[in-house]
Amino acid sequence: MLPCNCPSCQKQLKVKSLFCENCSTEVHGIYDLPVLARLSVEEQDFILKFVKNSGSLKDMAKDLGLSYPTVRNLLDDIINKIKINEK
Repeated sequence: MLPCNCPSCQKQLKVKSLFCENCSTEVHGIYDLPVLARLSVEEQDFILKFVKNSGSLKDMAKDLGLSYPTVRNLLDDIINKIKINEK
């Protein structure tokens, strides 16, 4: 998993370069991470499960062994974090 925060100060990391293993092209600059990449590993896993469950919170609750309101709250927290990261 791609690290999102600095291990020293916990501030958000930025992408400085990208490399193509096929042709050895390198792209250098300072780029923000995509919004979803800024979520924690746990939040990204939740989003993947959500998509695999076709967006069904009922199925998510069953798969995670949590109540529907708990899963709804987890999703709401992620939605709020995404909104903050988009700014």
